[in-house]
Amino acid sequence: MGQMPWLPRAQRWVWGLGAVAAVCCLGTILVFFPGYLSPDSLDQLRQAEGKSRLTDWHPPVLSLVWRALIAVTGSIASMLVLQAILFWGALWVLAWCVWELTASRGGSLAVLGLGLAPFVLTFVGVVWKDVQAAVALLAACAVALTGLLLRDRRPPRPAVRWGLLGLGVLFLAYAMLVRKNAFFAALPVFVMLVLALWRAPGRRTWATCTAALLAALVVPTVAISLFARPLETEQAAQIMLDDLVHVLEVDELRTADVPPGLRDRLVASAQECERVGALSDAYWACYERPADGLRGDSGEITSLWLREMSGHVPEYLQYRLRLFTTLLFETDDPYKAGVSRNDLGIEVAHPRLEDMLGTYVNGMVTDLRWLFRGWFWLAVALVLAIRPGKGRFSMPVRSLGISSAAYILGYLPIMPATDFRYVYWPAIACTLGLLLLWLGRGTALPPPKSPGATPDRAVTAQQPADAGGH
Repeated sequence: MGQMPWLPRAQRWVWGLGAVAAVCCLGTILVFFPGYLSPDSLDQLRQAEGKSRLTDWHPPVLSLVWRALIAVTGSIASMLVLQAILFWGALWVLAWCVWELTASRGGSLAVLGLGLAPFVLTFVGVVWKDVQAAVALLAACAVALTGLLLRDRRPPRPAVRWGLLGLGVLFLAYAMLVRKNAFFAALPVFVMLVLALWRAPGRRTWATCTAALLAALVVPTVAISLFARPLETEQAAQIMLDDLVHVLEVDELRTADVPPGLRDRLVASAQECERVGALSDAYWACYERPADGLRGDSGEITSLWLREMSGHVPEYLQYRLRLFTTLLFETDDPYKAGVSRNDLGIEVAHPRLEDMLGTYVNGMVTDLRWLFRGWFWLAVALVLAIRPGKGRFSMPVRSLGISSAAYILGYLPIMPATDFRYVYWPAIACTLGLLLLWLGRGTALPPPKSPGATPDRAVTAQQPADAGGH
């Protein structure tokens, strides 16, 4: 008779996928507990707990969400739990959609297995804005594929369609609020979301959807500014500082038209960066930081940058291209181990599990280094964007490719370092895109429905209800 005879075979497979996702989620929480924390993460945790003032150096929305979670649960690990649930929940929804649309058990398992790939699992439990942006974008993709499934099977009621749009927009807005340059990655996903919910959206639909996205961005931004009042730190000047100390010669910095104190710091920073071989991140690696950070210097740094870069265009482009090339071919820090030293008494709960994860990821870094290089994921992204195939997943595949390529290329003028976390979303999106491209072979787009026609099931090689063992 088999197990769960009251459920159709297809539904039993969906719940089986859910069980696998739940086990993986629990395993993720156990390995990473209470969440791997870098100095950036610890800084945001202190702000969340009210032990330091809320600032905008890192997106305050992450600290505020963390603060709310701690208030409800009393545990700092609540952020890790939420991050893991959203990640594995999104993968489960994607696997379910793939199963329904292709009847491929192997394909749906492959989508779920994406989360266990070393270049994905490496950061799943690290509380970083880069990771949270990637998880939010992945969740938005899950909403889009759900809309695609419902649209092709039986067009959903307006309330369901707009509800899915609202959920997807919330995920996209959070991604952009928690990582500003996620804007480049979020726009193609937004287009995918709208096209998945409406086969041929008109101008009014596009206008309404765009207004919803803008509202989801503006309302929390204004609310945070008015009520949380984060300290303005002028972080954008950090990028300009990098350009100044790496583009200008030391003699040019010595004669720069800025206050003497800032001029001395710029000269010392350029000399120190050259001595230690720091190609970027001068603010942390080479700059003698005043007590107020960049707040006091930001105006002068910005003015000097505007004056000097216009006269050093070739040198500026060479520096930025050199730094971008380093991100592509010498990508750093593919693994973040445990919890950085801190005065909060926080340590990894299970050091042996941490060692096991480190062995897995670092071993794969040694054996398959190209999986952790920016050039590989940029190349895959461009292929997906240009050649997305002709199956039913061609639109999502192209959107994922464009999103990944735009995100990587968007770092060209603003990249502060060369870490793998800056390529984390493209690694996830491109892997998903490759799986969808493979699974879309042999499937055809459903024919357009005439008004009033009864929608048919999607055209696939075999329907899930009849699937035997794909």
